[in-house]
Amino acid sequence: MAGELPLGINIRDPRWDQGTFLGRARHFFTVTDPRNLLLSGAQLEEARRTVENYRAGVVDPGLTEDQLWRAKYIYDSAFHPDTGEKMVLIGRMSAQVPMNMMITGCMLTFYRRTPTVLFWQWANQSFNAVVNYSNRSGDAPITVGQLGTAYVSATTGAVVTALGLKSLTQHLPSLVGRFVPFAAVAAANCINIPLMRQRELQVGIPVTDEKGHRLGESVTAAQHGIVQVVVSRIGMAVPAMAIPPVIMNALEKREFLKRRPWLSAPLQVGLVGLCLVFATPLCCALFPQRSSIGVSQLEPEVQAEIRKKNPDITVVYYNKGL
Repeated sequence: MAGELPLGINIRDPRWDQGTFLGRARHFFTVTDPRNLLLSGAQLEEARRTVENYRAGVVDPGLTEDQLWRAKYIYDSAFHPDTGEKMVLIGRMSAQVPMNMMITGCMLTFYRRTPTVLFWQWANQSFNAVVNYSNRSGDAPITVGQLGTAYVSATTGAVVTALGLKSLTQHLPSLVGRFVPFAAVAAANCINIPLMRQRELQVGIPVTDEKGHRLGESVTAAQHGIVQVVVSRIGMAVPAMAIPPVIMNALEKREFLKRRPWLSAPLQVGLVGLCLVFATPLCCALFPQRSSIGVSQLEPEVQAEIRKKNPDITVVYYNKGL
């Protein structure tokens, strides 16, 4: 029939070639689109129904390919790829830009006083804990105790780093002090992400063949994925936490801001937001979300399990998380 959509479209993978940086960037510009936060629960459920129906071989009447891909990206923006559970609003990647815009902007603005340093580092790590849990890899459960340990450790690490560097830079030029929040965020990412995903480091994450068939669980794959995510997150913070301080340091010496100091915070938040709009998807695109690893690099027992199922497989795939 005219308008009947074929069932051969592979919506398990992204629309664009993930073997290239440009393809991954286009994919993540769609995934991190803040407009997805404005979608209603009914729209999310409709997208889920469309995607699940298509995967089951049922095509909604009149469905076009563009509509199918739109439904897939709406579905991916709100539901975990391994568990299928709906993620909390601020834990979704589409919340990264607006949430980080506010938090990072305030960290960079209110870096001089200890109480504000404490508050905004706490707010940032609370947000990061939600994001890291929501975008973890695999479907292994994590206990409340593990969540609490990760949260407390990352928050403590960020606050100690921020306060320690703040005291060391008190007598240095003001521009140096503006970079203290970035150092604290980088240190906290190295703590928060591995701890929040410690369950993956204990039991491993699913590895699959090219068609998505589960072959086993690997701790080595989890380690690779977590390192990639840490690098991406620190890279994501670099433009937003390095460019605005330089600009603001120059602007605050000018008469315009001296007469209007109340403009400093909104201006800094706006600059951070402008950086994040590009830095967030581009840094997510540094590594494919569906990463690959050679079977020979996995643990011996996992290699044996995979070769028992299919001796011809040399490469397996895993979701690195975000």
